Amino acid sequence: MTDAMPGTAPVDPAQVRAMRAFNRLYTQRSGLLDPYLGSAFSLTEVRVLYELAHHAPCTASELGRRLLLDAGYVSRIVRRFTEAGWITRTPSPTDARQHALSLTAEGRAAFEPMQQRSREEAARLLAPLAPDQRHTLVTALARVQSLLDPTATSQRTAVLRDVRAGDMGWVVEQHGEIYGLEYGWNSEFEALVAEIVAGMIRRHDPAWERGWIAELDGERVGSVFVVRKSDTEAQLRLLILTPAARGLGLGARLTEECIAFARAKGYRKMVLWTNSNLDVARAIYARRGFELVHSEPYHGYGQDLVGETWELAL
Repeated sequence: MTDAMPGTAPVDPAQVRAMRAFNRLYTQRSGLLDPYLGSAFSLTEVRVLYELAHHAPCTASELGRRLLLDAGYVSRIVRRFTEAGWITRTPSPTDARQHALSLTAEGRAAFEPMQQRSREEAARLLAPLAPDQRHTLVTALARVQSLLDPTATSQRTAVLRDVRAGDMGWVVEQHGEIYGLEYGWNSEFEALVAEIVAGMIRRHDPAWERGWIAELDGERVGSVFVVRKSDTEAQLRLLILTPAARGLGLGARLTEECIAFARAKGYRKMVLWTNSNLDVARAIYARRGFELVHSEPYHGYGQDLVGETWELAL
């Protein structure tokens, strides 16, 4: 038996060998060996970029705590990326000795191809599996994560997956229910969403369009879709999150999946239509580079509203 920490049961050597065997397999299959995914960067350097892309602004000390890295090592990486023009440094509002770090537009441009390659690598690993096998694997991985990291937010597991039978009806239902309860919109809006969904289903082009369903602990909590407006223009549609899923970054993740997909397909621009009172969604779009290009007041769904068109150059 392998030695254990005080108060814990000894670990069976066979279990240790099994864990190491899995680590070797996963490291080999997932492109974790240096250089990471064929790039000029190590996995640690890409993780620093990932944290800054998804959780900035943050300090170097916070990066070190999140990634369990030595402060000197983090400092060297941050210095190199700053010299490359990828990171901006502003005084921390809470600690004068620290600087808040964020990615520049150049930093995001350098990181995005690696993030896309990582998505593609994960898809490559899942592709040979049947749909039920993929679900089994993802569920098992979620269980592993909850066991090894019991301090994660309520041990909740968030997954973005492809659209399956029955999902589109759920999308219509949630739009009608949530916008009715939270904004007082009447059934005209649910009817509009139903018409949009029906059209998307009938005209769906899988080569150029895609949708995602967000699940939290196995339950549907969100959706988003990319549809084709023209050869060069994609449209983001039907982004929604249930109240139980808010505050976990899922809205940002869904939006970023759309942007990454559109860029990978060669679209030059992404557009979306929203309303001026949807502050949370508008903030997500603005932080990812969308710009408000047109607004117009109208009366709809039983309310006086201001419709807005936003665009993102890809």
